[in-house]
Amino acid sequence: MNGHQDPEPPRLTPAQRRVLAGVNSGLLNKQIAYDLGISEATVKSHMTALMRKLKVRNRTQAAMAARRMTLVVSHGLDGHG
Repeated sequence: MNGHQDPEPPRLTPAQRRVLAGVNSGLLNKQIAYDLGISEATVKSHMTALMRKLKVRNRTQAAMAARRMTLVVSHGLDGHG
């Protein structure tokens, strides 16, 4: 441990998690919309909320935040990471 508690990851809705997974995979909004069966405008709306919650300014930073969150979730909970 590094002596301080890492902040809890932001709480995302299931839809926001799916959109963020698409961004993390390098998909365009149009591709994410098609994959999820939602409109591109809805994807953009989710992206706006995601960037606010993650405190980032662009898709690249959002993808980097998603990777950090995945590491926290997959390695931080079971004590085996």
